[in-house]
Amino acid sequence: MHGAEQVTRFTGGTHYVLDEELAKIVNITMALEMPLLLKGEPGTGKTMLAYAIAESLKMPLIVLNVKSSMKLIDALYQYDTLTRLNDSRFGDSSRDVSKIEDYIKMGKIGQAFVSDERTVLLIDEIDKADTDFQDDMLDVLDQMEFDILEIDKTMRAQQRPVIIITSNAKKDLSDPFLGRCNFHHIAFPDPDLMREIVQVHFPDVSQELLDAAVNAFYRLREFKEMEKKPATRELINWIRALNADPDFRVKELTKGDIPFLGVLFKKSPDYALAQRYVSRSRL
Repeated sequence: MHGAEQVTRFTGGTHYVLDEELAKIVNITMALEMPLLLKGEPGTGKTMLAYAIAESLKMPLIVLNVKSSMKLIDALYQYDTLTRLNDSRFGDSSRDVSKIEDYIKMGKIGQAFVSDERTVLLIDEIDKADTDFQDDMLDVLDQMEFDILEIDKTMRAQQRPVIIITSNAKKDLSDPFLGRCNFHHIAFPDPDLMREIVQVHFPDVSQELLDAAVNAFYRLREFKEMEKKPATRELINWIRALNADPDFRVKELTKGDIPFLGVLFKKSPDYALAQRYVSRSRL
């Protein structure tokens, strides 16, 4: 599998603005067939990068959403003992209860391994898992195989997936884990890059609205005491809301009157903080 085929270069997606440094690390990661670990605050596009790679390279996307209680075996495969028991008791199934393999269902990593075509495997929010899960998972991804104990069978990957792993940096990852990945920190976009991102989503946006909305957005992100700052997703939805309101006028933003704060802020303390700021701005 290593170096067996030429990988098409990734240059960005339909709705994903890609800076040069990130493009380089994505392409070198695919060439080296290593997992790419992405860190950054929520809303910086870590998860969407995997979607953009899948879209650009025309590969299926498989998403493993990591949970704190998840065991590695759940991401590999599940043995449906309950269904087999019911089939054996009631005998109304087309499955042969003596064939345990019929009751094995692939988990997300297993699906990426058995796929006949190369996939993009997104392992989202790995920092939610414990250290054993993280290290054991990378063992499997290094070897590109795992054992199904119930049927004494080794599952080997048909194609090595493009592996994107995200972390919100809520918990430190182990040194062995970090050592086996390429790494990139996605910083929150600066205003100029954010304008490019907005224009991708709204090609016909006026320069006046673009500047006023982006400027207001970054002013609202400045509060240090804010628990959850609005991210790119909130900005896009906010501009969508502004465009949908027939009574909205851009001059409202330039005067400090900021409508639809509930689109930008999802936590009550942050919402109240933004309301106080807007009230002071109107004075």
